[in-house]
Amino acid sequence: MTASESMKAVVFERYGSPDVLSLRTVPRPFPSRGEVRVKLYASTVTRTDTATLRAHPFFARAMTGLIRPKMSILGMDFAGEIDRLGDNVSAFDVGDRVFGISPEMFGAHAEYLCVPADGAIAHFPRSLPYYQAVVGEGAWYANGTTRVLSEGERCMIYGASGAIGTAAVQLAKARGAHVTAVVGTRHIDLPVALGADCVVNYETEDFTALDETFDLVFDAVGKTSFFACRSLLTKTGIFSATDLGPGWSNIVLGTFYGATGSGRVRVPFPEDAPDFIRQLADLMSQSKFRGVLDRRYALDEIPDAFRYVEKGQKTGIVVVDVC
Repeated sequence: MTASESMKAVVFERYGSPDVLSLRTVPRPFPSRGEVRVKLYASTVTRTDTATLRAHPFFARAMTGLIRPKMSILGMDFAGEIDRLGDNVSAFDVGDRVFGISPEMFGAHAEYLCVPADGAIAHFPRSLPYYQAVVGEGAWYANGTTRVLSEGERCMIYGASGAIGTAAVQLAKARGAHVTAVVGTRHIDLPVALGADCVVNYETEDFTALDETFDLVFDAVGKTSFFACRSLLTKTGIFSATDLGPGWSNIVLGTFYGATGSGRVRVPFPEDAPDFIRQLADLMSQSKFRGVLDRRYALDEIPDAFRYVEKGQKTGIVVVDVC
């Protein structure tokens, strides 16, 4: 395998801690018909990556591999430059700067990645550096909830400082909603910079005791519950969370309310990644959406990036500088 046929990638062959990750030389992928190959400059490490690495929750193995992982390279977010086109591709050219997500097979913790040209990939503004363009995954998950908002509606975003929370604030504002952000002391100024109308410090104030109601309460970090937030909801208000909830209560309640037709409790499932990434590219070009950077790691430092993300204290995105 020559240098032109190989690449560096962070590989895992079994579930476990970040210690099972290793930087290796592997074959460089070749684009099939309808695909483009992207030379990657940046990716991220997210909660999805850390959960997939440890096969948590256990039932996720039904999708990722029962005994061993089906995929060998993690990383959903990518930003880079197209260096090769497969047959029948007309929407992109070699040299185009692109970003997006690879939600099915991941693979972005590597120097090269092949993705469908009609998939979740789009051009991004040349004024943005690559490391600020790896924002797709958190925004995609946030959009799974914020898309229910209409102009003038009121929403509360609990945990508005992580990758999903910072994205949710911006997407909700882009829809014309009134946003109340709930964060801790060290993040108190961040939601304001992102456009939030009000900020509540959960360390000094009981956010569940606010004398107002919301059309949407979104738990972006999976640390509160419907029962704690029920008094905050209007009669038709929705509680949505990115986690299973205490005793898997969000799944149970989501199933119950879904069966009744009210949809009052939801665990958001993001849809139509290609269309959303194109919408996100438009918002980025209009300066209505930006990434919030926490830390940057080199490709060979990915195990440390996983350990940091697993602490559950990150602000915005944790970037991997691939090249």
